[in-house]
Amino acid sequence: MNWIEALILGLLQGLTEFLPVSSSGHLELGGALFGLQDPHHFFTFNIIVHGATFMSVVVVFFKDILSLIRNFFAFRWNQEMKFTLLLLASAVPTAIVGLLFEEQIEQIFEGRVVFVGFMLLITATLLFLTRYSPGTKNEVTLKSALVIGLAQTLAILPGISRSGATISTALFFGIDRKQAIRFSFLMVLIPIFGANFLKIIRMPAEAAATQMDIWPMIIGAIAAFTAGIIACRWMLEIVRRGKIEYFSIYCLLAGLVAIIAGSL
Repeated sequence: MNWIEALILGLLQGLTEFLPVSSSGHLELGGALFGLQDPHHFFTFNIIVHGATFMSVVVVFFKDILSLIRNFFAFRWNQEMKFTLLLLASAVPTAIVGLLFEEQIEQIFEGRVVFVGFMLLITATLLFLTRYSPGTKNEVTLKSALVIGLAQTLAILPGISRSGATISTALFFGIDRKQAIRFSFLMVLIPIFGANFLKIIRMPAEAAATQMDIWPMIIGAIAAFTAGIIACRWMLEIVRRGKIEYFSIYCLLAGLVAIIAGSL
């Protein structure tokens, strides 16, 4: 991977991470388009640019995160403490799958364009069905947090949109749109932080063993961070206006193109 490819893929990741169109699916399609052959290097790049979008969430939701941390360590039971514990609960399914099946997950990222296409069709279906979600203003409960966490776990599959799956699931539970997007964007911080912490620990040894060039990784991360801030703020406005189902058309078309292109 050269720096131009890293820049383009970083921008692609940052722009699509928070839009309900599957950033990992777009990275897979981009990697296939550029002919990137090493699945291990590409998986490492995937983790790093996801870490960069982690930082963009921190920037956009800085006040929310600071409030949650202060309330958590104040050890007082209130709405913010409850919200923080539900965020932690939502991360359990992803943590279990990530730790137990890390090698199997890495093997998924091997340029399977047709597979990505079919997963994009699933994302399109989820987004389209949100137009039939109940318009109530429920709060997140332990049950809904765990189910939303399971939806986030499914988004490990490239082509399943993380934000699309989690926000859609929250809306199906009748959760208020503003709280749904806040929960969806903040819940991603825990698994991404864990995955990047493990990757950073291992990276020096991996780089030495595989002669991995870190500069494309850095360029991709900066691009993903910058684009992520823009996309995150844009997505906040889209969900508040109730326009999320329109992305189903894009995912449908992108999925069909991927299936056709991958079958040729």
